[in-house]
Amino acid sequence: MNGIIIIDKPKDYTSFDVVAVIRKLLGEKKIGHTGTLDPMATGVLPILIGRATKLQSFIMEADKEYIAEFRLGVVTDTLDITGKVIASMSSQVKKSDVEAALMQFKGGIKQVPPMYSAVQKNGVRLYNLARRGIEVEREEREVFIHELKLLSFDDTLQAGTFLVNCSKGTYVRTLCDDIGKKLSCGAVLTGLRRIKTCDFNIENSVALDEAKNFAINGTLKEHILPCDVILKQYMKIEISTAQVNRFQNGGSLSLDRVSGLGEANQGELVRIYSCGRKFIGLGRVNVEKKEISTACLIEISK
Repeated sequence: MNGIIIIDKPKDYTSFDVVAVIRKLLGEKKIGHTGTLDPMATGVLPILIGRATKLQSFIMEADKEYIAEFRLGVVTDTLDITGKVIASMSSQVKKSDVEAALMQFKGGIKQVPPMYSAVQKNGVRLYNLARRGIEVEREEREVFIHELKLLSFDDTLQAGTFLVNCSKGTYVRTLCDDIGKKLSCGAVLTGLRRIKTCDFNIENSVALDEAKNFAINGTLKEHILPCDVILKQYMKIEISTAQVNRFQNGGSLSLDRVSGLGEANQGELVRIYSCGRKFIGLGRVNVEKKEISTACLIEISK
């Protein structure tokens, strides 16, 4: 069984918890995911099944889109509502102030990863250090905020929601904390929902409880998408039956004998299909050798 299923991750589940559930439901050992969501967060989580797990390293760094809930006047050690409150202050911010602050975080910005994160420092996860009360210096990382829009704000509660479309590696918790610093009152993330990643949105997803019911009814497999739906950014070529056999046995394909490729760059990845339009795998272009070598095989000849 090879493919992808888009799960709407529930709150208080880790991404690995979801993987474990889908593994049990499908009876498939090879299961992986394309991007971690914090336990507090919900939303779109693509799950790779079978040989689709081999595609994980070839999936381009896709942008993410979230709806974030926040509260002003509070700061925690984890930068979200699950953490220990380390500061509390009076906040009388207006909606216009929040909108003005958000404008300053659009485009390329630098973030310092939070201590409660999976980033490694000298081979140790930061969250493991944080749990021991150890704080270390972290290098700034550049991320890109494509869109940042205030959706709602309650002047009385000093709380609201915003939509953010951002590059991979963006910490929305850190963004929220930085916004609070800009407003000089502190801020904490109180809720997070990922609504889009890898061209999949929340409408494409299956709730975990639904997946369990589908498994009971024997219809879960109907919700598994083909492996290549997540690779549409790569050029597509079709090859003959003889070329398929060669490719599946690890042999390279001559660029001179591949049609429809056009001008390709050194190291470029291409989607390989049989003449019957079955997805075979990914190939890597070697312009110097004038060939396409095997990068990842999905369809294996028996």
